Amino acid sequence: MNGYMQPDEAKKAILDIGRRMYERDFVAANDGNISIRIGDNSVLSTPTGVSKGFMNEEMLVVTDLDGNLIEGTSKPSSELKMHLRVYKENPDVRSVCHAHPVFCTAYSVVGNSLSEPILAEAILTLGDVPVLPYAELGTEEVPNVIAPYINTHYGVILANHGVVTWASEPYKAFYRLESMEHYAKITFITDLVSKDKRVLNKEQIEALKKKAFDL
Repeated sequence: MNGYMQPDEAKKAILDIGRRMYERDFVAANDGNISIRIGDNSVLSTPTGVSKGFMNEEMLVVTDLDGNLIEGTSKPSSELKMHLRVYKENPDVRSVCHAHPVFCTAYSVVGNSLSEPILAEAILTLGDVPVLPYAELGTEEVPNVIAPYINTHYGVILANHGVVTWASEPYKAFYRLESMEHYAKITFITDLVSKDKRVLNKEQIEALKKKAFDL
C-alpha cells in the first residue's frame, strides 16, 4: 500500500470518529483511543485523559513508531503501545480504534468470542473475533497478546477490557468497531430468544471467507 492521509485530514477524521464513538456509547468519560498512521514513521493519535467526544485538534499528538513525541503538547495515551504494534506488524494498516462498547465489553468479561457463524455480514466484514488473554493495561503485555492476530484478523476482544480494530483507513476501522458491537448485540439477543440457532454451514462460511479480508 502506498500513500498516507494528510495530517489536516487525519486530524478532522480523528475528531469526527471520536465524537461518533462517544455518541454511540462506545466509550465513557476519557476511555478509548484512535490513531492514524500519517507517514513511514509518524502516527497521529488521541491524547491521554481527554473525552473522545470533546477533543480539538490542538489536543492531538504525533509520535514515531516507538512512541517518541514528535508534535503536540499533550501526553500520548499509555495504550498507544498496542496501536504502534499493529502498525509495525502490518504495514498496510493505516488506522486503529480502541473502545469499550457495552455488549462487546460484557463478552470480554465472561470470555465469549464472537465466532458463531450466525450472521453472513459479520463473517464477511469481521470474520472470527477472538477473546484474547488478559493483559495489564498500559504495558507491553497488551501489544504482545494482539500481535499474533494482526495479519489474520480485523479486530479482537481484550479480556476484561474492551476491543481493538484496525483497517487501511480510519472510517473502515471505526465501522468494524461498530459492526463488532452490532454483532455482539444480535448474538446476545439471539441467545435470549432461543438456544436453537440457525448457523451457516461450512460451505457457506468458506464462500463468504473468499470474499473477505480486504484490509
